[in-house]
Amino acid sequence: MPRLFPRCSPLRSVQTLILVLILAAGVGAALSACSDDVSESPQAEAGQLTIYSGRGESLVGPLIERFEAASGISVRIRYAGTAELATAILEEGDRSPADIYYAQDAGALAALADANALKQLPDDIIAAVPESFADADSHWVATSGRARVLIYSPDRVDNPPNSVFDLVNEEWRGRVGWAPTNGSFQAFVTAMRQIHGDAETEAWLRGMLANDVREYSGNSPQVQAIGDGEIDIGLVNHYYLFRFTAEDPDFPAANHFTDAGAAGALINIAGVALPTASENDENALAFIRFLLSQEAQTYFRDETSEYPVAAGVEARTELIPLADLDPPSLALTSLADLEGTLELLREVSALP
Repeated sequence: MPRLFPRCSPLRSVQTLILVLILAAGVGAALSACSDDVSESPQAEAGQLTIYSGRGESLVGPLIERFEAASGISVRIRYAGTAELATAILEEGDRSPADIYYAQDAGALAALADANALKQLPDDIIAAVPESFADADSHWVATSGRARVLIYSPDRVDNPPNSVFDLVNEEWRGRVGWAPTNGSFQAFVTAMRQIHGDAETEAWLRGMLANDVREYSGNSPQVQAIGDGEIDIGLVNHYYLFRFTAEDPDFPAANHFTDAGAAGALINIAGVALPTASENDENALAFIRFLLSQEAQTYFRDETSEYPVAAGVEARTELIPLADLDPPSLALTSLADLEGTLELLREVSALP
């Protein structure tokens, strides 16, 4: 399974994608960091498939190798950031070699759909997942899910709060971590803006900062900080805990589900789509159907600790079943609206 092209300079987050979308729609602008490598690459030939993957190689590389073995299709793959690859697809236009866009979050998928850069998927693929986990216009489909949780120290926290809004209370001063530069945190704040409004979201952000919240670069560092005793609570996605307990079953942390029906209970997805430039639909659709198969859904459960979304595969026994969770009634397409979130995070000084 050859890797495709050298890595470009990384785009820090989906806000860059949004700005490029605006430019691409208005003036046809193109960033040129990797355009030569991409433009000279041919469309996938028969028996081949080219994947642009915003999901890391350590997470999905073994699964893609299984697909190659089962299908006989040779995969060429480019790993990079979700936003970086979405921007590349826009830059490349009809020269893009990408047959599959594999995204880490719904926001980037929705942004490409809004830019008319994705094909519609067949009905059987859309019907394979719950309605909330596919685009209403059939441009993308979820392959796995992740829930927002509070991760906490059972040794130091007897009763974790049942709402993220309670974290501004005095009892949690200096005891909570977050990662404002992280894309999943920004999606969570975007959901909060959509559900609770900008004023309430701003008040929460300012309250967290006033309560001496500690900043981390991502989800894993917060989990480690729980184990190290630096903080007692972090704001993360559910599956990070299992990466630590796989190495140390006694790792001193636990997940806590909060905010039924509200932003704290957000369930985001990883998902796939077909770029409009691809002429390799047969192989691409075979790959998508494989990702929704029982084999792949079991892989997501057992190897990445995510929620399966199709094929009747149950979640890990340590998790609340997906059907029993109460996420907000929020279309995942609304998570594409990150520009206002970033402005707000900068305004309150959560971002530089």
